[in-house]
Amino acid sequence: MTDYTPTQQHAAPPAAPPRNGLGTAGFVLGLLGLVLSPVPLVGVVAWPLAGLGLILSAVGVARARAGKATNRGLAIAGVVVSVLGLLVSVLWAVVLGKAISDVHDQATQHHTITYEVTGDAKTADIEYSTFDEHTILVNSQPSAAVPWTKTVEATGFLEGAQFTASAGPDAGSVTCKVVVDGKQTKTATASGALAVASCTGF
Repeated sequence: MTDYTPTQQHAAPPAAPPRNGLGTAGFVLGLLGLVLSPVPLVGVVAWPLAGLGLILSAVGVARARAGKATNRGLAIAGVVVSVLGLLVSVLWAVVLGKAISDVHDQATQHHTITYEVTGDAKTADIEYSTFDEHTILVNSQPSAAVPWTKTVEATGFLEGAQFTASAGPDAGSVTCKVVVDGKQTKTATASGALAVASCTGF
């Protein structure tokens, strides 16, 4: 009698589950980059986050196509938000660079300023600004004969400059006028004894 030994069958080992970490990490980093990108100052860290998110998300998409991951939709979303984050970061950098350039141009721009006082008053007490590098100085010229004119040079911002003309005690009218780089920027007229015409804030 022949002994019969049944053949033992071994079950195949279970397949390793797909790994979804790269696509998920790419989505999270891309979303953080997009959220932070429009925030002033903090936004400078957005572009590396979005860039890394784009790389990881792209790898996640490739893994999903190869059947090694199952989160293809999340990986694609990571690519989208990462690209948007990069675009916003670039746009913010361009805007910030333009603002810095404009401020620098204004800070170094040269101006020629002409102050004028006219009217039927015989004299006027005049105060006007002159500019020493980036310092604004106030000058007084009491009882100046009308008409009166003065030209000064300035470099940089003109905020804070002032120009006033006060009629003398004999009444009459005074008109102040400011011309910056050939263009009239402000004028004012006042009448009566000790009346003040102000062209401050030009």
